[in-house]
Amino acid sequence: MCGIVGIVGQNAVAGLLYDALTALQHRGQDAAGIGTVHGTHLRVHKGNGLVRDVFDAGAMALLQGKVGIAHCRYPTAGSEGSDEAQPFYVNSPYGIALAHNGNLVNTEALRREVFEQDRRNVNTGSDSEVLLNVFAHELDRHPALTPDAVFTALEGVNRRVRGGYAVVCTVLGLGVVAFRDPNGIRPLVLGKRSVEGGDEYMVASESAALDILGFERLRDVEPGEGIVITARGELHARQCAAPGRHTPCIFEYVYFARPDSMIENISVHKARMRMGVTLGEKILRLRPDHDIDVVIPIPDTSRDSALEIANVLGVKYREGFIKNRYVGRTFIMPGQSERAKSVRRKLNPIPLEFRNRVVLLVDDSIVRGTTSKQIVQMARDAGAKKVYLASAAPPVRHPNVYGIDMPSSEELVAHGRSEQEIESLLGCDWLVYQDLADLEAAVAGPKFPGRTFDSSCFNGEYVTGIEAGYFERLRQLRSDEAKKKRRAG
Repeated sequence: MCGIVGIVGQNAVAGLLYDALTALQHRGQDAAGIGTVHGTHLRVHKGNGLVRDVFDAGAMALLQGKVGIAHCRYPTAGSEGSDEAQPFYVNSPYGIALAHNGNLVNTEALRREVFEQDRRNVNTGSDSEVLLNVFAHELDRHPALTPDAVFTALEGVNRRVRGGYAVVCTVLGLGVVAFRDPNGIRPLVLGKRSVEGGDEYMVASESAALDILGFERLRDVEPGEGIVITARGELHARQCAAPGRHTPCIFEYVYFARPDSMIENISVHKARMRMGVTLGEKILRLRPDHDIDVVIPIPDTSRDSALEIANVLGVKYREGFIKNRYVGRTFIMPGQSERAKSVRRKLNPIPLEFRNRVVLLVDDSIVRGTTSKQIVQMARDAGAKKVYLASAAPPVRHPNVYGIDMPSSEELVAHGRSEQEIESLLGCDWLVYQDLADLEAAVAGPKFPGRTFDSSCFNGEYVTGIEAGYFERLRQLRSDEAKKKRRAG
């Protein structure tokens, strides 16, 4: 999962892009980059690390221009090297820089096409660079650089590319281009603000970034839609793909997105509250005479759900863990050993909230299970009489292939195991999962009953279809053992 931003402003945009990236830092801590257009030149600065570490005063001073894009990254199918920090750039045609959130599922076939048919070279293992070259080739087929030429090029991109993707580009001589996959799996939102001199436009992965910079959220970019914002501030939009099944990623609501964001006109905060209500009701159905003394969230993402569970159960809600804000999100750390070491550095229990109590811990989801097992033991060590564990999401039994670095199936704790077996492995006295139907209904809410989502990591249903052999290649790329070998040599 990554964060992307594109801005066309009336004044220099580098500072705005930097602030937007800090608002999206939760989406990726591996690398960050900004590219701005100044006259006929593209200025790019990028590198590994957090936004605050990649950019200093000298770097920001070089990023001149009123048009720009930005990206914060965490690694999925590619390697973790600095050569894969974005934006990526090609000089033909015109000069294009691209930042991408998502993952393509036909990358290998496209890589061959790009080299053999399009006669373009891809230097890295990143599917984002492949996507950039596909777009560049399609745009190069048109004699003039116009919004119509871009939209026709995007039609070609959408015909060739499969997967989940939200993209922002700068095209020298035109402005910012943004587009989204035909199924709307990865999020992208459009905003606008009026300043002295005229209107400014912004596209971003989450609406929270717009809010922080004072942009009004206009709407989500539609699935398969292309957006062109010229350097003069003219907005053009066109549908660039045949209508597909609209399936936004449900894991955005479960874990990734900020609670103050709106995705597909659904409040992430309210969705998580509804998850808590439905899970609390399930707990009451299963154990109407429960002995739970206190509900404690595993911070931060589960707080909204945990509070509603406590309300439904009629028990106390307490903050039982203190989180070190200077340790990153363990889910998106690159290796299992790093994730394991980080849990104790990240969370410290308050014994007063655990001692001699039956504790219900609430987490947003359980993926590998390693951190959950450690947290359950931490609760016991802090004096809990019993430790129950509730997941606001169903069992994660399948890899996510559309841009979330879930590991190969074999490394998912729920893969091939019953809930009772998982309960025993995690060491808790009781484990309860959200049902998938309840999760989808909770996210859709009363305004969008029956809305469909990409829930592939829970049910194994992939809306784009998956080629034979894909999961084996994914295992070779994503498993912790494979990543360890890449780092070693």
